[in-house]
Amino acid sequence: MRAFVDKDACIVCGLCADICPEVFKMDDDGTATAIDTEIPDDAKDAAREAAEQCPVDAIRIEED
Repeated sequence: MRAFVDKDACIVCGLCADICPEVFKMDDDGTATAIDTEIPDDAKDAAREAAEQCPVDAIRIEED
């Protein structure tokens, strides 16, 4: 499972990083980014929640 952030859609709210800091962080330019590796098993539920809570649907989760 991997996460992706559409930087053009991101509104810099920081909600994803608050919900799942193991997967999401805020970049130097202020937009969210996701780790570029497989999401750890213990963070999968939180990553899904972050995607669901994103107010502009900028997060995409791809299941393996």
